[in-house]
Amino acid sequence: MTDAAETEGTDGTEFEHGMLDVGDGNLVYWEAWGDPANKPALIVHGGPGAGSNPRPPRGIDPERFRVVRFDQRGCGRSTPNAADPATDLSVNTTEHLLRDMEQLRQHLGIERWMLYGGSWGSTLILAYAQRHPDRVSEIIIPAVTMTRRSEVDWLYRGVGRFFPDAWERFRDGVPEAERDGDLLAAYGRLMEHPDPEVRAKAANDWLAWEDAVISMEVNGNPGAYSDRPDDAKLAFVRICAHYFSNAAWLEEGELLRNAHRLKGIPGVLVHGRLDMGGPPVTAWELAKAWPDAELVIIDDSGHTGSDAFRDALMRAIDRFAER
Repeated sequence: MTDAAETEGTDGTEFEHGMLDVGDGNLVYWEAWGDPANKPALIVHGGPGAGSNPRPPRGIDPERFRVVRFDQRGCGRSTPNAADPATDLSVNTTEHLLRDMEQLRQHLGIERWMLYGGSWGSTLILAYAQRHPDRVSEIIIPAVTMTRRSEVDWLYRGVGRFFPDAWERFRDGVPEAERDGDLLAAYGRLMEHPDPEVRAKAANDWLAWEDAVISMEVNGNPGAYSDRPDDAKLAFVRICAHYFSNAAWLEEGELLRNAHRLKGIPGVLVHGRLDMGGPPVTAWELAKAWPDAELVIIDDSGHTGSDAFRDALMRAIDRFAER
């Protein structure tokens, strides 16, 4: 475990950061912003494999919270990076990430923390909170995902009926013999290919599909997924294919079935009605199974949010800051 250090963010604010040895040859990068006496809040990034935002935290104000962020195994500033095909992904699963989160909590001396994160981050948050409900004070989720096989199939096949041209290009990115089978597993095999050009093409084909799915949204900027450094592209796609082809190693419907374990944890779920990749039915089902959660559906928002979406999140943050 490396020693923690303090440094300045781009806005001049000092924060603590370090590399946590979580075993299996992995070091997880973490940051902590704000006074340690403030209410702890953990930001869990999406992807999987996207890494945390390199900019200083916004929304969850370090003046009111002790804001903790970390890069999940294999991505961002954690090492080794999954862009390297030699990086072993057999020790990068949901189970490993849950243990990493709990180890980070203990390392920072935090008793309970608020959890914040959406998309893939919401799956990880729900799994962690169901396992450690006594360590979670509140939960805020922008864009609810439980990574059920039905949800994964919709995102990478079903929603293609709205973008048939883009989906055909995504499908045709794998060898012809595999196009009627498990596309995600096929992409996973391409991302293990010894030829770097094969891996780069597979990553670009995957990210072009991700861009297409959000292309009709208010904040669906062109290249939102594909406009990242080459190593970040490779790590993102390799980890996504690894997780999603295995449905995150969760039993189908597990997180919904176990939502009763969240009893007593206040939650706010904010979801866009126009989220093409993750229709709001998932958030609706979770809210019905988790009586302490409030669901806010934003009519003008998709997966990437809107002004009204952001305002709903800020109201939830303000509310929980006072608890």
